[in-house]
This record gives sequence, C-alpha cells and structure tokens, in this order.
Amino acid sequence: MAKRSEPRSATVLVTGASTGIGRATALLLAKEGFTVYAGVRKVPDGQALGDTVTPIQFDITDPDRIAEVAERLGRLDALVNNAGIGVTGPVEFVPLAEWRRQYEVNVFGQVTVTQAMLPMLRAAHGRLVTIGSVGSWITLPFGGPLCSSKHAIRSINDALRMELKPFGVRAVLIEPGSIHTEAVDKLEDEVEPRLASLGPEGRRLYGNDYRTMVSSGLDEERSGSSPDVVARAVLHALTARRPRSRYPVGKKSRLMGTLGRIVPQYTLDALRRRGLGLS
Repeated sequence: MAKRSEPRSATVLVTGASTGIGRATALLLAKEGFTVYAGVRKVPDGQALGDTVTPIQFDITDPDRIAEVAERLGRLDALVNNAGIGVTGPVEFVPLAEWRRQYEVNVFGQVTVTQAMLPMLRAAHGRLVTIGSVGSWITLPFGGPLCSSKHAIRSINDALRMELKPFGVRAVLIEPGSIHTEAVDKLEDEVEPRLASLGPEGRRLYGNDYRTMVSSGLDEERSGSSPDVVARAVLHALTARRPRSRYPVGKKSRLMGTLGRIVPQYTLDALRRRGLGLS
C-alpha cells in the first residue's frame, strides 16, 4: 500500500465507525478513494454515514458475526481497529462484570476481529492500524480499567508488528491524546450511575475524588483536538511507503507519552493528582 497520487481502490474495514474517531476516519478514507466498510452496531448509525461508505452491522464481541463479516468481505487491504469503550472508577470497587466488559471490547474484541481479518491482510500485504491511547503510557487515577486495556493493546500491537513483518503486513499503533468526541460528553451522564455501582462504602471512600477527576478530565477533553487529526494519521499510516510504528496525535499526546517514560514514578503520581485537582 505504497503512497501514490492516483485514486486508491484499497478496501478497508473501520470498526467503531458510528461516531467520533471511527466516523471521521471512515469518511476521510472514503473521500480519499478507499472502498470503506464501516462497522456499526445500529442500522441508523450506518445510515447516518451517508452513501460514500458501506455500513456493516456487527458487535466486535460476537465471534460468529465477525466470521460472517470476514466471509462477506472476501478481500481486505487494511483493518482499522477503533471500536472501544471506557470504564472508569476505583480499582477496589469497580464490579468485576465491568472489568470483564472493558476487556471483552477493548482487548478480546479487537483480537477477535484481527484474527478473522489477518488471512486477507496477509494475502494483500496490507496494513493493520489500531487506535490505542496515550493512556497506555500514563495511567490516571480511576482510569485503571480503561488505561490497563490500552496497555494491553499496545503490547499486542508490538507482538503483531514483529510477527507480521515476514508477511509484508505492517502493524501500526495510533496514540491519541485529548480528543473531543461524543464519548466525552456522554461521560458526564455516566458519573452518578458509575458511583451508584460502587456501593455505599465505595462512594464514601472515593466519591468526591472521582467526581473531581471526571470534572477535570472533561474540561481537558472538551478542549481537545478534533477527531479529524486522528483520521489524518490513519490515512498516513495506510498510504505511506514506510509508516511509523506509532503515531502520537492530538493535544498533549507527545507530552503525556514523554512524561510517562522519563519522569520518576512518584513525581509523576504527584503531577497527575495535582493536574486533576486531587490533593
């Protein structure tokens, strides 16, 4: 999939294309000449994408449906693993069912899709692009479920990058920083239900700090970059003759990733708590 100026006819599947980064990516790739299949969970979400992409309704936690999608496609030049959810809360009290849901979608769901599509990607010497997060480098308080799933995604991508090299398949990780998407606005509505799930003791111990963290985090994310900057990074990863292994993109992505690697741990802990308004 070398960079070229003529219209592209490469076929790409983008998961989680209903909103945000996935939607922006699907629409940009279609505009650039790709044949785009957009993974959505609801029919109206697919209809809202317009007629430049082909929506496919499936849940990435359903292996049988994913196998059907792979058979339907028949050919695939690129996969963009974008679908994901975010579970937050204190490690001590987040229900195990929510931990499992976090990993079923963000980790096992992505692996399921990747396994199903890799034979086609290998045949095409294609590209595998995964949307990770700068959170894989710098975990936030109350971000244990979400950030740990992003750590797992980064590690899996590292393994895939080395394993797929002999077959001419490039595995690339996109690491967004602060990005303002619809998911950010939904988080505010999820605060009280999340606190309710913690039980009385969880709310007593962590309720105030959790509310403070969410409020600070929302302010940061709402001033974040547009999903379009992530979409453009995906486009480069798919079309560059030699794509980078990782693309930090969006507000503070490089800063946060660098801090996570070089600042002493206790100093970094203090910086993170202070930055979120925690004592």
